[in-house]
Amino acid sequence: MIRSQGAGVPDPAKYRHLSVPLPGEVDEGTDAAVAALNRHFNPDDFHVLRNGASLDVWLRQVDLDCLADAVERVLGSHPTALPLRRIDAAVRKIHSYGINGGKRLYVGYNRERKVVDRLGKVRRRGKHYYANDHAFARENAALPGAFVDRVVCGDSEEVLRQLPDNSVDLVFTSPPYNFGLEYDGDGSKSDDARDWESYFAKLFRVFDECIRVLAFGGRIVVNVQPLFSDYIPSHHIISNHFMRRRLIWKGEILWEKHNYNCKYTAWGSWKSPASPYLKYTWEYLEVFCKGDLRKAGQSANADIDAESFKQWVVAKWSVAPERRMTEFGHPAMFPEELARRVMLLFSFRGDVVLDPFAGAGTTCVAARRIGRRFLGIDVSEEYCRTARRRLADLQPELI
Repeated sequence: MIRSQGAGVPDPAKYRHLSVPLPGEVDEGTDAAVAALNRHFNPDDFHVLRNGASLDVWLRQVDLDCLADAVERVLGSHPTALPLRRIDAAVRKIHSYGINGGKRLYVGYNRERKVVDRLGKVRRRGKHYYANDHAFARENAALPGAFVDRVVCGDSEEVLRQLPDNSVDLVFTSPPYNFGLEYDGDGSKSDDARDWESYFAKLFRVFDECIRVLAFGGRIVVNVQPLFSDYIPSHHIISNHFMRRRLIWKGEILWEKHNYNCKYTAWGSWKSPASPYLKYTWEYLEVFCKGDLRKAGQSANADIDAESFKQWVVAKWSVAPERRMTEFGHPAMFPEELARRVMLLFSFRGDVVLDPFAGAGTTCVAARRIGRRFLGIDVSEEYCRTARRRLADLQPELI
C-alpha cells in the first residue's frame, strides 16, 4: 500500500502531490473509477484519493503512455467519470522530472547523494591538492594612485613590475591569439604568429606578474580561443600554468557566440573519418582564484541582481560578439557585455580590475560604467589612444 505517515496520509517527502478539482457534482461512479484506475499501478508509484470535490494524486513515478492507456480503459467501463482525463493532463504539465527505467521520476531525481564523512575525506585527500602548498601572503596592498583609472602604454611585463604585491582585485583579459592577426604594436602592425614556445614564454611571464599583483582571494579570468587549426589547446595550456603556480581553478565558462565563425567551408576530410575538422561557435573563460575561493568584500558593494546571478552561474553565456572592431581598429575584441558580466559576478563595486592586454580598452570602459576602478596596459600607442578616447566619450549619466 502507499507509504504513509500517521493515519493513512501519504508522506509528502516521498511523493509529488497534485490536487485536481472535480467539476460540478461528483458522479456516483467516480469513486469506483478511481479505484479501477489505481489497480493499474503500483500504489507506491502512483495513487489517487478522492478528497471531497477534488482528486488528490500522489505521484512518485509513472509511464505517461501507461497512464493515458489506463485512463481510457477505465472510461470504457465508467464513461461518466470523464474528470479522470484531468489527472492525465495535470501530470503531463509537470516539466521537472528525471527518468527511471522509462518512467518519469518526480521525487528525488535531483537529490544529491550524501557522502559519508565528506569533510573528513576532503581533508585526507587534500582539497585543491595542486594548490595546497602555496606561499601567497594574505595581506593586501593599495594600488598606487598613479595607476588607478589609467591606460598605460608599455610592455605589461615591465609595467606590472612597478606594482606592489596583492594590489588588484580582478584580472580580466584576452591575450593575443598568435594565429596571424595583424595587431598594432609600437605604431606598426606586429607579427601575431611567433613560434609557440616564445609566445607562451612571454605570456606566462606576464601572467606571473598578474598573479603576484593579484590580491589574496582575487580572481583571474582569461578569455581564450584555442587555435583549432593548429591543434593548440591554449585554454588547457594556460590553465595548467595557473595550476602549477598554485592558483585554484574555480571554473570554466563557455562563451557561446552562435555560429559567429562556424562557416561551412572547412570540413577537413570531407565525408571521411580520416581527419574531419571540428567546428566550434564558442570561446572559453578560465576562472582561477589566488589563495582562497572566497573573496573579501562588503555585501553592500555586491551589485549583481538576483536574476542575473541565477542566469550567469549557469556557466554558458550567450553573448553576441563585438561588431565594432573596424570602428576601433582592432581585429579581435570581446564585447563589453562579456566584461560587464565577469566584473559583476566576480568583483565588488570599487574593486580594481586589471587588463594587461587592454587593446582598445573594452575592460576599462566596462569597469568605469559599473563603478570599478581599472588599470589597462597595452604595448600599442594606437590602441591606448583609442581606449582613452572611448573613456573620455562616456557620458556622465552612463558612468
